[in-house]
Amino acid sequence: MNWEKLLSAETQVPREEEPEEFGKYPMSDLEKDYKAIISSAAFRRLQDKTQVFPLDKSDFVRTRLTHSLEVSTIARQLGIMITKNKTGYVPKEFEAKELVERIPVVLSCAGLLHDLGNPPFGHFGEVVIGEWFENEFQKDGFCYKSVPIAEHLSEQMRLDLQNFEGNAQALRILSKIRNKGKSHEINLTTGVIGTLIKYPTSSLNFTHKKDSDIRRHKLGYFYAERETFENVSKEIGTWGIEGNVARHPLTFLMEAADDIAYATADLEDAFKKKLFSLEEFIDYFKKNMENDKKAKLLIRNLEERLADISDHESKMIAFQNWMDYARGWFMYCVAFNFSKNYEDIMKGEFRGELIEGTFHEKSMKIFKTAMSKFVYNDAEIVKLELSAKKIISSLLDDFIYAVIYMDEEDKLSKAERKLCSLLPDNLKADYENAKTDNVGYNLYLRFLMVTDFISGMTDSYAKNLYQELNAY
Repeated sequence: MNWEKLLSAETQVPREEEPEEFGKYPMSDLEKDYKAIISSAAFRRLQDKTQVFPLDKSDFVRTRLTHSLEVSTIARQLGIMITKNKTGYVPKEFEAKELVERIPVVLSCAGLLHDLGNPPFGHFGEVVIGEWFENEFQKDGFCYKSVPIAEHLSEQMRLDLQNFEGNAQALRILSKIRNKGKSHEINLTTGVIGTLIKYPTSSLNFTHKKDSDIRRHKLGYFYAERETFENVSKEIGTWGIEGNVARHPLTFLMEAADDIAYATADLEDAFKKKLFSLEEFIDYFKKNMENDKKAKLLIRNLEERLADISDHESKMIAFQNWMDYARGWFMYCVAFNFSKNYEDIMKGEFRGELIEGTFHEKSMKIFKTAMSKFVYNDAEIVKLELSAKKIISSLLDDFIYAVIYMDEEDKLSKAERKLCSLLPDNLKADYENAKTDNVGYNLYLRFLMVTDFISGMTDSYAKNLYQELNAY
């Protein structure tokens, strides 16, 4: 792989020509990407999407929007760190000023985009959508013209729906422009899109998180976006023999930024909500650090900050400052590991996470498991997730069954016609532009139209629509 291709400024459709006068105040293609992302409706909707606490009324806890801004900031800084480091691991390519300037901007854009495809109510929303389809495919009544719908769809189409994934949905959102020509859809450079693809794997080939090859942990694109995926991969030079696609090198940094952001910030939110005390956290940290020297030094730093502090507010400030300190160490480790493994990364041979093998790998693991210990199983979270499950499942019950015969209006009930009328016109236009003569593929596209609709909802909109449809 080489940086000229990896940072390709090609777009899926040509960008509109600007007035000649604009050239007096030039804006790079990447800066145009950043501007387009910030002003897009899909990005704005993240302000009312759950990060960890579904339907939370507090204005303190992170939303998907604030989380994405934090990831973008960390990713950008990592880009600066790897291009300007003083460790002796600086590749010759980074002597080029233009490259040094472009890499942080690409990472900043990818950080803003990384959660673009996530449905309402956090990652639990993904699980609910996938489980709903898995259950319906097993029901005798889930049919089209007396034939089980599962038989109409290819294996990959079924697996796409059963394993609904926000990463693949993000690529789907960014692919909309290809069927529309001139439109206001986001039209980004392929270098940024390639960085966003965390898992260059289809639903036929993904495995699980214990696989040593990180590329296969989840599916990264749906069957409907296979051409976009292939075109982007070939354009940026990650496409290999027999479809063996490498990760974009900057994807490792973008993913690390995401891990650092949620592992630290989400714990901070949980402490603010008093889901655990710092005494409990310190005790948990010590029990799990297994004599790791760097972990010992890290937790000792927190204890020193808390010396002679008793009130909750002062503890909160000390904890926040310590989180910044820990975040700095995680970033240092990630940047160092990228620089150290640069050649393997550029060959597409690096398969793990950048925090692995560093002297704060153990500390990061403790941060992540602490969320499971103190947060994810909290009764408040569980109740909110059950509410989210009811909302999303009910919406799928209504809209998926309504669109089965959407192309044959005479077969629709009055209620189904009304439900179809609630689907946004732009999503219907997407479907009309993409459909073919293949019955199964068109069914699949109609189902994706519904998952586009639901996954694009904010938490509040999904809740309100559910209540309106169910007369609450």
